[in-house]
Amino acid sequence: MDRRQKKTRQAIFDAFASLLEQKNYNLITVQNIIDRANIGRSTFYAHFETKDELLQALCSNIFSHVFSEPLHSEKSHDFSGMNYDLDERITHIFYHLKDNQTEIIRLLSCESGELFLGCFKDCLLPLFHDALSPAHREIPPSFLESYLADSFANAVKWWSREGMKTSPEKMAGYYLTILREGI
Repeated sequence: MDRRQKKTRQAIFDAFASLLEQKNYNLITVQNIIDRANIGRSTFYAHFETKDELLQALCSNIFSHVFSEPLHSEKSHDFSGMNYDLDERITHIFYHLKDNQTEIIRLLSCESGELFLGCFKDCLLPLFHDALSPAHREIPPSFLESYLADSFANAVKWWSREGMKTSPEKMAGYYLTILREGI
């Protein structure tokens, strides 16, 4: 993708994000996005087939760094040079959600919240697949992965509703304690 295409794509993302702050997802039209981004209809459709695809791309854009490797030192946290085991990965995810708090809370609180969480869960599945213990062989791995991704997404929803006041370390600790010790 060349610079011009990247700039246009970012204008679409920005227009869509600002519309999500003002309107319910179902009330936003492609025409609203086009008008806000100041682009033509064919330009929009050159990048996205539907509004839902745009939302999924926005979510993927948010999560692309969170789930990428290798890790580098960042302003709010530094996981570079670590084992990057499940504990560190979970904590890292909470830090990134906190760093993007305004956008995450906005996405979770609008009608697009479930679509956003679906994309988030899809990104989480490989994380939990890698962390599964052979001790649970009697349970289908896809069931466990789905269960863990759903429970993590619910933890994030709770944290978002609470204004993300709890630190990322504490949230990771809460989640991992339940994961390892049960209720």
